[in-house]
Amino acid sequence: MSPGVPTALDRPHFIGIGGTGMSGIAKILAQRGAKVTGSDSRDSATAKALRAQGAIVHIGHAAAHLAEDTTAVVVSSAIRLDNPELAAAHARGLPVVHRSDALASLMQGLRPVAVAGTHGKTTTTSMLAVSFSSLGLDPSYAIGGDLDAPGSNAHHGEGEHFIAEADESDRSFHKYAPEVAVILNVELDHHANYASMEEVYDSFEAFAKKIVPGGTLVINADQSGATELTRRLQNALSSLKVITYGEAQSADVPIHMVTPQGLTSEITVLLDGEPVTFTISVPGRHYAHNAVAALAAGVAMGVPTSDMATALSSYTGVKRRLQLTGEAAGVQVIDSYAHHPTEMAADLEAMRAAARDSRIIVLFQPHLFSRTQEMGSEMGQALALADTSMVLDIYAAREDPVPGISSALIIDAARAAGADVTYGESKDCATERIAAMAKPGDLVLTMGAGDISDLGPRILTALDSDPR
Repeated sequence: MSPGVPTALDRPHFIGIGGTGMSGIAKILAQRGAKVTGSDSRDSATAKALRAQGAIVHIGHAAAHLAEDTTAVVVSSAIRLDNPELAAAHARGLPVVHRSDALASLMQGLRPVAVAGTHGKTTTTSMLAVSFSSLGLDPSYAIGGDLDAPGSNAHHGEGEHFIAEADESDRSFHKYAPEVAVILNVELDHHANYASMEEVYDSFEAFAKKIVPGGTLVINADQSGATELTRRLQNALSSLKVITYGEAQSADVPIHMVTPQGLTSEITVLLDGEPVTFTISVPGRHYAHNAVAALAAGVAMGVPTSDMATALSSYTGVKRRLQLTGEAAGVQVIDSYAHHPTEMAADLEAMRAAARDSRIIVLFQPHLFSRTQEMGSEMGQALALADTSMVLDIYAAREDPVPGISSALIIDAARAAGADVTYGESKDCATERIAAMAKPGDLVLTMGAGDISDLGPRILTALDSDPR
């Protein structure tokens, strides 16, 4: 099975083509034979990978970047209305297609699996993609992070499955109609788009109701938001099969045991009353739960249980999810994408279990002013799980600064919780200070959703050049 290029997307132009979600769609379209162009604010390894697929990628934004034969312009919610390429598209009367609509069109004619949740989407989606690929099913997939090399976040496969990360941040996951949907957890985040938990529940309900009749919902039985969502959906999903997973005794797929083994975990679950044991090469109880969700989703798609468990054992992680950046002077530098307090605490608890007596040093970069304003206190409390930490300025991403909101909110909360925390005045200063304080045996975590991962290699260089 090889779906073609959707109508109007045979010559698309992507504004912000280097973004994780946008680049994946662009790659799949290029692999299907579309003539892809795009632009981004800076060059990157992702842009180079897209060029290798035949895409034309411009650096900077200008109306002239739209080709004469462009048939549609693809945007994400991060693109501002005053972007010159978007303005040119409107002036020319070109269709402007949201990223989620483009992704939904790529799923047509295939069997979609959509993975949603406040945390863990990228990991679980990548677990499914890697597992299905290792089983020779050659799925198409679009993931919110690279598996290994730049551009490995997406693939056009010849198989019948399409595995997609379903982003709730702007409600765009309402566009998908999956055969199997996974909901990992439901929490309040993305405060620029959600004013309350009630709005979050409504949004996830809308997503669940898009599952095709006769399809399956795999949902967490432990997390309070997910269990509340399940209760709310009881009368609405009569045409679906609902499979719960977790450590709750009432779960349809109960987790019997998670055994940490350094940077790996051995997991035993009961599936259809039979014990199933497998190992994943990432640490932490939260990643073990993600793997069980992937197991249940794979089985719901018809993959034999034993095959799915074996395939999950081949999973070795995804970029920025507790990924080892390198080691120098006896210090390991590990990269964490955690930016929500729940994620931060989970990653730090996982590293604490793996580190045993080693010190954990965190260099944290807050992401978004709105998130810091609402959750700065909880972020500071999470940092108290580290032995020492340093906090950089807020990474604004798509937002404008908010008066009175800074990383000081996090630092003050961390100190109130008893944490040893300091402020990093600049990236250069932070790199040097982290390298100076690290000792052989320590674990350094670069943590956040911005460009903090760029500092990991710089810390390693500073450690290598330290005369001690």
